[in-house]
Amino acid sequence: MTPSPLLYADTHASADMLYFGRVEVHDPFIALGVGGKKITVQSALEFGRVKKTGGFDVVLPREKWLARAQELYGPKAGVAEIIAALAAHYRLRYFRVPDDFPASLYVKLTKLGLRLTFADGLMFPEREIKTAWEAGCIREGNRLCTVGYAVAEKILRAAKIKGRSLLYRGQPLTSESLRFALETAIAEQGGNPQDTIVAGGNQACDPHDRGSGALRPHELIIIDIFPRVVKTGYFGDMTRTYLKGRASAAQRKLVATVREAQVSATKTIRAGVDGKLVHQAVTDCFAAAGYVTRQTKTGAVGFIHGTGHGLGLAVHDPGRMSGAVSYPLKKGSVMTVEPGLYYPGLGGCRWEDVVQVTATGSKPLSKYPYNWEIR
Repeated sequence: MTPSPLLYADTHASADMLYFGRVEVHDPFIALGVGGKKITVQSALEFGRVKKTGGFDVVLPREKWLARAQELYGPKAGVAEIIAALAAHYRLRYFRVPDDFPASLYVKLTKLGLRLTFADGLMFPEREIKTAWEAGCIREGNRLCTVGYAVAEKILRAAKIKGRSLLYRGQPLTSESLRFALETAIAEQGGNPQDTIVAGGNQACDPHDRGSGALRPHELIIIDIFPRVVKTGYFGDMTRTYLKGRASAAQRKLVATVREAQVSATKTIRAGVDGKLVHQAVTDCFAAAGYVTRQTKTGAVGFIHGTGHGLGLAVHDPGRMSGAVSYPLKKGSVMTVEPGLYYPGLGGCRWEDVVQVTATGSKPLSKYPYNWEIR
């Protein structure tokens, strides 16, 4: 017997819940599948909105089901007892739950006699394959990224070089001020950008350093934007590298090589290809150009992360392209392609775009120029 899906989470914490119900609810709530139908329990606060705008087949009032659970299990009945009451009503004893299902709730439900099995991977495997509508939502997320890049470029062009400083409107240009400007522009157009990376110099050599303090002329600046589209919940994810001033020959070679690696990786992508092979195309390109990846006393240098990951209702959706795991790419999945090189003293560079995997290759879901050197 196939277990029915059971979830208890809010839609900000759980991409699975948002996928299942197609409506945002900020507090944890109950959702389950019964005979192909999607059922949820909602408080009076959310009942009308979820019934009107959500993707559930049945919306039940929490107040009524709490009262029923209290009748069955006593006045201290809560979420677990409501679920047990629902299970009895629908004659269910066996559920499939996501791997991040609340531990305390799991214990309570098993004590109430329900059998729970973990998904051990994807709760909804179909979430990996994006429909044309979903691909459009991701494309919109990437359009929002380009709004940010247009603002960043405008500010970098207007910035003045004064010794070791970049001045914008008479003030030092910082990671914080540039990030605020581009995130504000994205928010004005319906995006929710969080944790945007604007990192220059050696800070850019740590791929997840958000960046702080003054940005310097003649240094590489990595800007990684991954906004959530407020209307749909889907993410965009793009990275561009910039330099205000004049690049050195070594910097130009670094940037050109990363772009060459990205092109090579993209050409390798198609349905059925192991993500390891896509990653290998990148490492081969870097090795041929003489770029070595190694561990040093202060951290790793070179190509120190995977080539790409899935993108959708989560920034890191199902799908991987790295040297660490074997992962055959699936037709219809959406992947980032983001090789990078990082050498303190020289700088860091990353180019990131998004593609949807097809039977014979891939189609782009992002587009923006690679004009990185701004005089």
